[in-house]
Amino acid sequence: MSTSIQVVIDCADPAKLSQFWATALHYKLDDPPPGFDSWPAFLEAQGVPESEWNSASAVSDPDGNGPRIYFQQVPEAKQVKNRVHLDLNVGGGSATPLEQRQESIASEVTRLEEAGARVAKPGAVGRFGEYWVIMQDPEANEFCLQ
Repeated sequence: MSTSIQVVIDCADPAKLSQFWATALHYKLDDPPPGFDSWPAFLEAQGVPESEWNSASAVSDPDGNGPRIYFQQVPEAKQVKNRVHLDLNVGGGSATPLEQRQESIASEVTRLEEAGARVAKPGAVGRFGEYWVIMQDPEANEFCLQ
């Protein structure tokens, strides 16, 4: 039996970053606990000061297949390249012709730029015909579209 995982991302603004990644992955923001119509209502009921309401957020795959992604606020800014990054498989895989993969990825680049990402390195073709674009989310965390 495999072990389920949660991916944790340190960040400055969990609400903003979780919204971006919900858009990027076609995920949804986690619902508040049963009995509460919103996270502010839950946090207020728990006695959490409003100044701490943006200390964490999470998104989940609405189909229940992918891992939950949890965003936790940290005081320090990102300093160097990520040691771990996400690859978003949006091109159709190696069985898809290169030109078609490039078109699919270009379309996704545009969608994610509109959501707050930026291209860090333009598309590249690897020696085995793989193709990817390196992007950064709104807090400069790298990820790839392939």
